[in-house]
Amino acid sequence: MVKIKNSFTQLWSIFTILVFAALVAFIFLYSQARYSEKNQILLERNLEQQVASASSRIKILDEQVATLEAEPLRVKDQQILSDLSNLKAVYKSAMDQYEQILLLQEQPVSKLTTIDNLFAAVLSSLSQDNYKLAQDNLQKLSTEITKEKTRLANLAPANIETIPVNVPAKSTPPASGYSRQKVSVGGLGDILVDIVAADLSSTKVIVDTASGGTCMNDCPVLPLATYVSRTGAYAGINGSYFCPTSYPSCAGKTNSFDLLVMNKDKVYFNSDNNVYSNNPGVVFGSGYIRFLTAVSQWGRDTSIDGMISNFPLLVFNGSITFGGNSDSKQTIRTSRGFVANKGNTVYIGIIHGVSTAESAMVLKTMGMDNALNLDDAGSAALWSGGYKVGPGRDLPNAILFVRK
Repeated sequence: MVKIKNSFTQLWSIFTILVFAALVAFIFLYSQARYSEKNQILLERNLEQQVASASSRIKILDEQVATLEAEPLRVKDQQILSDLSNLKAVYKSAMDQYEQILLLQEQPVSKLTTIDNLFAAVLSSLSQDNYKLAQDNLQKLSTEITKEKTRLANLAPANIETIPVNVPAKSTPPASGYSRQKVSVGGLGDILVDIVAADLSSTKVIVDTASGGTCMNDCPVLPLATYVSRTGAYAGINGSYFCPTSYPSCAGKTNSFDLLVMNKDKVYFNSDNNVYSNNPGVVFGSGYIRFLTAVSQWGRDTSIDGMISNFPLLVFNGSITFGGNSDSKQTIRTSRGFVANKGNTVYIGIIHGVSTAESAMVLKTMGMDNALNLDDAGSAALWSGGYKVGPGRDLPNAILFVRK
């Protein structure tokens, strides 16, 4: 009996020391990151390792507790089990809130002082094993995040992304090449759009990937400029959604994407898990473009130039097909990528200061026949003779315009 109690004492001591050390390191990184861009980059690079390490320790300790629970002579230490349960619950909630803060940080007009202070208070409470105070601060943090999202949603898009005074007002897309223009949309006002047009009779559209095949974790990524230079492209844009290293929920699957893609080397990615997928996609053929309402409609044809899946489909056959949902990553106003067509002309571009549903309204106003949403915010990047938007994060895949 004494031996078992000593095992719990040792277990709890090790647990406390490890979690405290991880949290102190995390608090230090987070507080320093808010004072300089350099430290913010360091935080984003190290956060995933900190989270994965702490989560791994909690899992191991939980397994050890379960083993001890099975011993018939054990005197259950309910305080240890309770504290472990509380820590895991608060820790998960804190990481969920942190990802919401990351989304807000990508908004140029976000006001985050109160939110940052509350998050620091949560971490401080956890380091002192004060779960009640941590939970109270998490509730306050959730309220402040909701208030900030509401404030941003009530701003006009032009107040989120300022439109330079010299940008021309034009609601139709360019016939060719790059254009930065101000599009007037009913109910939204003026929206800033960066867009590149290409005629399929003279342009080949391809998808390039950093990896040579399906990758599930710690996947290679490249800047958009590298994709452009190594393929000889004259324009390009960021591709599908992926799991960036800065998000705690991406631990164990960093820089991976699970959507269907066929790259320039005729390699299909994530084929097995997209056989029955309802996610939309777009196919780039020799002289044609085809939008799919679901990639389950598509085989694995390698005679095409490229294909990529993402979501949602914004416009199909001239009609808006996405009116919004409750996903905060879709509702927040930010810079959003797209690939679209009007007849035999293909467009890639970034719409600034809009939700996903609002980007569909913009593209409908511009007269697009079809349009598919691409990745956004910190991943948004557009190249045409140089970066027009970005560079943003390094990317696992990109859509590129190459001259025939």
